[in-house]
Amino acid sequence: MKRLLDVIFSLIGLITLSPVLIVVMVLGWVDTRSPLFKQERVGRHQRSFILVKFRTMRIETQSVASHLADASAITPLGHFLRRTKLDELPQLWNVLKGEMSLVGPRPSLFNQEELIQERERQGVYNARPGITGLAQIEGIDMSTPQLLARTDAKMLKTMNLRNYFSYIALTVLGKGSGDRVRGH
Repeated sequence: MKRLLDVIFSLIGLITLSPVLIVVMVLGWVDTRSPLFKQERVGRHQRSFILVKFRTMRIETQSVASHLADASAITPLGHFLRRTKLDELPQLWNVLKGEMSLVGPRPSLFNQEELIQERERQGVYNARPGITGLAQIEGIDMSTPQLLARTDAKMLKTMNLRNYFSYIALTVLGKGSGDRVRGH
C-alpha cells in the first residue's frame, strides 16, 4: 500500500509542481550554473543510488554530510530552498523510480560508517530511504548517528498509514529543521 501511495503522490507532485520545478531550475541555473545536485547515497539493502536535489551549496563545496559542511558554502538561493524545503522536490523522481519512499529514513552517504553500522544493526536498511520521516520531524540529523538509527528503527516499527500521512503533513507544514550545517 505504501509503495502504491508513493507512486501516486510522487507522480501527482511532479506533474502539479512542474511549474515550481521549472522556476527553481532557472533560478538555480542563474545562481550556480548547475541547478541539480546529484550524490551517491545508501539505499534499501545498502544498495547504491543517485539522490537528486536542487543545489543549495556552491559547486566546489566538498561532498560531505550537511552537518560537516560550512554555512558559508550555502548560496543565497540555497538558503531559501533549504528553509522552504523546496530543495527536496527533485527526490520525487527518486520516489517514482522506486529508489526512495516519501516517508523513510534519510539516505546516508557511504562514508558515514557509524550511521551505516547502527542502521544495519537496527534493520533500517530493509526499508526504502525517504524524503521525510520521524527523525526529520523531531529535528534529529546525521550528526547523532546512534540516536538517528534508533529513531529510524522506531519509525519503521510503528509505520502505518496514519503515521505515513502525519509525517508528510508535518513536513509540508514546516515541522523539523532540515539538515543542519556547521556554523549555522
